Amino acid sequence: MKVKNDYNECLTNLACSIRKYFDLDYRHNTLSYIDKILNEYKPKNVVTILCDGMGSIILDRMLDSTSFLIKNRIKTITTVFPATTVAATTSMMTGLNPCETGMLGWDMYYKDIDKTISVYLNSDKEDPNHQPLKDAIEYNKKHMITKPITAEINEMGKYKGYSLFPFGENSYKSLDELFNIIEKRCNEDGKKYIYAYNPNPDSRMHELGCDKDEIKSIIIDINRRVKNLSKRLKDTIIFVVADHGHHNVEDIFIKDYPDIEECLLRNTSLEPRAVNFFIKPDMKKQFEELFNKYFGKDFDLYSKHDIIESKLFGDGEENEIFRDTLGDYLAIAKTNKTLLYKGSEQLVSQHAGYTEDEILVPLIVIKTRKN
Repeated sequence: MKVKNDYNECLTNLACSIRKYFDLDYRHNTLSYIDKILNEYKPKNVVTILCDGMGSIILDRMLDSTSFLIKNRIKTITTVFPATTVAATTSMMTGLNPCETGMLGWDMYYKDIDKTISVYLNSDKEDPNHQPLKDAIEYNKKHMITKPITAEINEMGKYKGYSLFPFGENSYKSLDELFNIIEKRCNEDGKKYIYAYNPNPDSRMHELGCDKDEIKSIIIDINRRVKNLSKRLKDTIIFVVADHGHHNVEDIFIKDYPDIEECLLRNTSLEPRAVNFFIKPDMKKQFEELFNKYFGKDFDLYSKHDIIESKLFGDGEENEIFRDTLGDYLAIAKTNKTLLYKGSEQLVSQHAGYTEDEILVPLIVIKTRKN
């Protein structure tokens, strides 16, 4: 298969440049042009603002060419596979590819407990109440590699690292608060790295679609906030990136295809536009034929062997659970369709497919004044 993600110039590589600047080891190549900017400018502060879902093509649709973010976008790069938050933000936060972190998608099969789990919720995919399972939490802690760059910086003790989220302990409550915290930290003494996660525009695009006026307003507001922040800071490099883009979708329900359903060994996993299938051993040929008959115009179907050989999830030392998590087949969307099955959420706009709208992300670099 042809891998569209450029694992020499993706979010992982940007994270490796940041690791390098803060004297941490790194497993993948850095971005030479980012290294040059950091080495020449030598900022006291490096800030990454990741805006969930704000892909490069969506930026072009919503902002004009004179907008601050567009003018400071030095390049469009790719995200990792799949183009989804679980995989991509983990790569941006660690400098590792999905095959290494084990964080592959929203829903994953956990072999140790023989369940398909919604990773961030630690609950069974089919549980409408999303009740966290102790076994799922323990599995996640045991196998997934998620320690962020900020934590490694703090462990080293030479510099400071801060991670800012709208959830969890010490969460920010609004974008006003987020940008105020960034400014406050940047004004403190010492070299530091700040990683800030903004759940929008992704959250609203899922609900409304990615082409609505409200989405444009959200992105214009982000543009304004980043521009104003850059004017107030000094001795700082700001990276603005996205984990993925978005695509308005039409849903296909697997339950409407009983002959396909009969082939399934367990629930589907990963994402509705990057669908992992575990198939009964004696029905693989039948599944392939049926799948391509019904869905071949909208999805490309690959075997587990194809996926491993292609290094679709990136190169590096495979996480111990990586191959167990992969199904017998992976179907990747190439049009606007999703494949939904037990517990899958119906959303207006989605991601994780293989269109440019989803896999291309902006690399925006802003240099503030030195003094």
